[in-house]
Amino acid sequence: MKLPIDVTTIQALLPHRYPFLLVDRVVEFEPHKRVLAYKNVTANENFFNGHFPGQPVMPGVLVLEAMAQAGGLLTQLSIQGNTDGKLFYLVKIDGAKFSRMVVPGDRLDLEVTLKRTIRNMAMYQGIARVDGEQAACADILCAEVAAEA
Repeated sequence: MKLPIDVTTIQALLPHRYPFLLVDRVVEFEPHKRVLAYKNVTANENFFNGHFPGQPVMPGVLVLEAMAQAGGLLTQLSIQGNTDGKLFYLVKIDGAKFSRMVVPGDRLDLEVTLKRTIRNMAMYQGIARVDGEQAACADILCAEVAAEA
């Protein structure tokens, strides 16, 4: 697939939609190994209305979700989107650390590496950065399940 991968193609690969699609573009991709994607964090994000008024900060759980979505893109791109009616769900987060706040105007770079696959599950290592500085990291486990009709 030709890089960069835009949001229209991302929407064809992931089931997420606004306001929960948290990846805007894929800029690097190595099949079954690594993906580098990003999210442009804007002041218009719905979560900034309550987190926190006057001091907007992207919730850490959404930073983790963005990394999980980037992991889903790594898997989808590696298998060329052939999931045959399957969905991937986040099932476990290990070692999550938050080192820097993510605020409006930041570009959240999402580097996700596939650590291993076990049956219908994939373990990813994710690092989120802003301006080259680590904002968060975690090990993320996702499981593939059949989509309900």
